[in-house]
Amino acid sequence: MKTSKTFKILIWQCKAKAKKEQAPIYARITFNGQRAEISTGVSYPISEWDSKMSRAIGRTAEARAFNQELDYVKAQIDTTYKELLKEGKYINARSVKARYLGTDNHGTTLLDLVKYHEDKMKDILEHGTMKNYYTTEKYLKAFLIAKLNINDIYLEQMNYSFIIGFEQFLRNPKNALSKKTINNNGVMKHIERTNKLMNLAVKLEWIPKNPFINYQLKFIKYDRAYLSESELYRLETVTIKKQNLSISRDMFVFACYTGLSYIDVKQLTQENLVFGIDGKQWLSLRREKSEQPVKVPLLGKALMILEKYQEYKITDKLLPVYSNQKINAYIREVAKICEIDKHISFHVARHTFATTVTLSNGVPIETVSKLLGHTKLSTTQIYARVLEDKMSNDISMLEQKLGALKRNSV
Repeated sequence: MKTSKTFKILIWQCKAKAKKEQAPIYARITFNGQRAEISTGVSYPISEWDSKMSRAIGRTAEARAFNQELDYVKAQIDTTYKELLKEGKYINARSVKARYLGTDNHGTTLLDLVKYHEDKMKDILEHGTMKNYYTTEKYLKAFLIAKLNINDIYLEQMNYSFIIGFEQFLRNPKNALSKKTINNNGVMKHIERTNKLMNLAVKLEWIPKNPFINYQLKFIKYDRAYLSESELYRLETVTIKKQNLSISRDMFVFACYTGLSYIDVKQLTQENLVFGIDGKQWLSLRREKSEQPVKVPLLGKALMILEKYQEYKITDKLLPVYSNQKINAYIREVAKICEIDKHISFHVARHTFATTVTLSNGVPIETVSKLLGHTKLSTTQIYARVLEDKMSNDISMLEQKLGALKRNSV
């Protein structure tokens, strides 16, 4: 950062506030086009002030002493600016002014807030939620360094332009921390978590107001892909000669009838296979994402797949699950063979379990929520949907009941 091009100090006289032929003297700080003004607390005769030179006119002892005082003010402001540069803090005209006047807050930075949140919430929030906050923290740090050339920023210096800049940074594929580009809703999730951190800062009285107050989150509602009953049947019954495709298909179908995510299926061991309250075989585990305990009664088709791979003894795992990248590629090949024209990934099996296998067959959403390991029913409502044919059947049943009531009343 070149000081001579971005940072300037101007001493000037404010004639608009003149009283008795004297006007107050101000120091104007300009940084990257932004201004902030500091009153020197003194006035000087208008007729004895050189506005072009920003100096008191004359060689009198009074004029020389006044000019020396102004030089001292400029030197102190310049020293303040250099201190902020050395500290690696976010700099604008207001931050230089605040530090010069001694009104800046040295104890509450963005990363201080992040650390406070982690220390207080790590035993309260779900494990998966905290992992998401850690990722947001990584992006905030990357943004501070890449775009602002700083390591941290005072909370009171965060403003609307910071938020917009962070959003643009997240949307740039070059700034992704992994090979996968962040989509719109992923960007909004990082912004939302940062907003929650700032709300915490307001509650702690570390800042007077949240800079996000005028920011609107822009989530896009997507239809979550799932397999219909006929598509699931085709995928289950299609003959596949390639072993890697066959195994991947079986793992996907297993997830369709258990509702487990990829990582939870991959980590299943013999210890997770238990007898439930009904004396039948169940799966008992803690979800990797949230550490939420889950118990799933095994449907017949899921049991058949477990039995098919019971001789799998390479490791202590129940099932032979490929890497996430490979299994998704193999499942898409199988979908193409079955002429299923949908973008398929392993997670589609979880949606299929929620919709086609359970909800559309009359399983109450509360039960589905438990099977999926959700802590809130609203989460299940996002994942699962009531299909149109079920809606039609439900209304038909209602119409029959209403017709029966009418006949009985006659």
